[in-house]
Amino acid sequence: MMTKSFSFVPKNPTPLKLTLGLVFILTSILSTLNAQDSEDILWYSSPAEEWMQALPIGNGRLGAMVFGDPLKERLQLNEDSMWAGGPDWEDAQGAPEDLEMLRQLLREGKTAEVDSLIVEKFSNKTVLRSHQTMGDLFIDFKETGEISDYRRELDLNQALASTSYMLNGNHYTQKVFASQPDDAMVMELTTTSQKGLNLELSLSRPEDHGKATVSVSNPSQNQISMLGQVTQYGGKRFSKPLPIDHGVRFEVRLQVVAPDGKVTAKDGKVSVKGAKRALIFIVGNTSFYQGDNFSEKNDETLSKITQKSFASLLERHVSDYQPLYNRVSFELGEDNLNHIPTDERLKRCKEESTDLGLQSLLFQYGRYLLISSSRPNTNPANLQGIWNEHLEAPWNADYHLNINLQMNYWPAEVTNLSELHQPFFNLIDRVLERGRKTAKEQYGITRGTMAHHTTDLWATPFMRAERAYWGSWIHGGGWCAQHYWEHYQFTQDKGFLRNRAYPVLKDIASFYLDWLTWDPKSKKWISTPETSPENSYYNPNGKSAAVSMGSAMGHQIIGEVFDNFLETAQILNIEDELVEEVKTKRAALHPGVIVGKDGRILEWNEPYNEPEKGHRHMSHLYALHPGDDITENNPEAFAAAQKTIDYRLEHGGAGTGWSRVWMINLNARLLDGASAGENIQKFFEISLANNMFDMHPPFQIDGNFGYTAGVAELLIQSHEGFIRLLPALPPNWKDGKITGLKARGNIEVDMSWKNGTLEEVAFRSPSDTSITLKYGSSVVDLPIKANEEIKLNTNLTKTND
Repeated sequence: MMTKSFSFVPKNPTPLKLTLGLVFILTSILSTLNAQDSEDILWYSSPAEEWMQALPIGNGRLGAMVFGDPLKERLQLNEDSMWAGGPDWEDAQGAPEDLEMLRQLLREGKTAEVDSLIVEKFSNKTVLRSHQTMGDLFIDFKETGEISDYRRELDLNQALASTSYMLNGNHYTQKVFASQPDDAMVMELTTTSQKGLNLELSLSRPEDHGKATVSVSNPSQNQISMLGQVTQYGGKRFSKPLPIDHGVRFEVRLQVVAPDGKVTAKDGKVSVKGAKRALIFIVGNTSFYQGDNFSEKNDETLSKITQKSFASLLERHVSDYQPLYNRVSFELGEDNLNHIPTDERLKRCKEESTDLGLQSLLFQYGRYLLISSSRPNTNPANLQGIWNEHLEAPWNADYHLNINLQMNYWPAEVTNLSELHQPFFNLIDRVLERGRKTAKEQYGITRGTMAHHTTDLWATPFMRAERAYWGSWIHGGGWCAQHYWEHYQFTQDKGFLRNRAYPVLKDIASFYLDWLTWDPKSKKWISTPETSPENSYYNPNGKSAAVSMGSAMGHQIIGEVFDNFLETAQILNIEDELVEEVKTKRAALHPGVIVGKDGRILEWNEPYNEPEKGHRHMSHLYALHPGDDITENNPEAFAAAQKTIDYRLEHGGAGTGWSRVWMINLNARLLDGASAGENIQKFFEISLANNMFDMHPPFQIDGNFGYTAGVAELLIQSHEGFIRLLPALPPNWKDGKITGLKARGNIEVDMSWKNGTLEEVAFRSPSDTSITLKYGSSVVDLPIKANEEIKLNTNLTKTND
């Protein structure tokens, strides 16, 4: 048995009082019983003192950050549609004549002028919106005494956050989960004390800069309610040009059930006295989903669950959650450090110690977070998933389409969570429908649609920028189109291909056909005005500029859209004039991958120098990942991609968390397991908070999702028309096992390896198919019968089971 103690000394200690002014000692007794059998657990020996230490729960739409504080517990509440404003966003300005003017200025080399004018002419000038917190639930515990044997944890296997401790010789527990089937958060509090629980619950929400948006009422049945409307009256980033005095209306409702105790709702609070067990039900709904009936929906939800036991509700929750989570399991090495608190293990990593168990845990944590923040019929995971304590979130916690939203969904297909991709498609469908107007009115393009670099709940497609450097990029729709094609590739769902992917690819391809201009210099079709997301270059006059006559990423995305459109048309047996037009322009499209004289891939059409040589975006390597044009079969581009990465890192690149995990995915595509292992270690050293959230900084959840995708990419790749096994295994991942990964073609794959060598691999398919495998220098063709598992050994020959 191992014992660990620590002391917490507040500014104004009050001896022997269990209040926020107490000197108390929490002792964690770590036994094999305490560690439990499950390995997929984050656990801690002290409460969360700040938000980035709290633990997330969510049902896709509704969630909370759980602090585990035995003094005054806090659940910071979230819902994914908490936005100011409405679909009445004013469209951006600009006209086709403005576009032609900018193109002419670029031809004349007046890039600095274009940088200013593109925003002036085309950007929406109204105030930006931010996703907002739904508020907080506070539980004020009235007991006094010394706490010991404290433990809080997040069990990824059950999506259950728990806290337990001893107080005055009595045992206390708290368990909370966010149920998707019951559309509620459910908490159970228990004690062995003969006096029972003695506590008070309250709801609150930050005021929107002096504008009251919340009222607390006291309905019957031991309920309290927080009713309000999201507004946006200002703050340091949102004060201009106008406040937003309307938005999504919402209600949070809380009900307490404690049959063996006394429960009283009074003055906006609920008190519990003398109960050995108390159930707390938290529901929340908004006008975005329910129209005017969001409060009635809370009534309906509570009426269905408040007579049920915690055990039965937990069973329903786990039965819904585990079929998703349990599709994939992952083990690395044999060292088991589960007896050490997660934050202490992470501290060791920051001191350059390697923890393979924590690396595998973080992979599964990414899957847990996606399940918890993206379910069919919810909004997609935003920049913070659904977990946001702010009225003014960093980067608005919105949907950035120049990598961040896409990175959120990189793990969806390969880690066997394809149905969780649906919220992404639902949002982008809305964005692109509205983008038709942007394409027509701003750019004079009557065919197809487009989207710029960011959007929000209201599906805005137009430019929202103060600087061309980050805001005037036009390929948000083009990049998102890749996800529709990838979903088909992994699922082989022809209905989806025909009804959802093909219309999007057709519309984006149509827009690009009319957007491209002929360049007499290169005798190619080029995209202009262009930017490379959030980067700039030195023009011939030595001035920094962002807008250019073509960029690598722009041409790579356009080429990919054309290719995917043509392949989709072929699968669906579509032959028409549009197909022929795309073929013609694709053949004469400016290449997206050009190797410069120094051996690196050019980021723009010309070999410009750049002010930020270690820039966080690797936009010109889109064709390597997430695209698939740069492969081992193109040795010049393959080597140039590696040199491009080396140059970025030599100049301090990959400094942010999401950029580091993008680098891991790029390493994987370059079959460079050693560099991937180094970047994984660096990610643990500098980019993770105690609750294992990625710190951009500040917090951005895309780093968590990108890491999970990167791990999968190190173990299996299928973008080249065949399946690579263990293509980029980090050297210190000597022994491991993973089950349930997906390859394109709707193939499920299990693998185990020892001493860095494949030991066994198994394949499953729901239909008869044939695949090509590559492991090392070995290549084999393998027929698979529907619903039959085939196992191969290290030599890729069948085993006799």
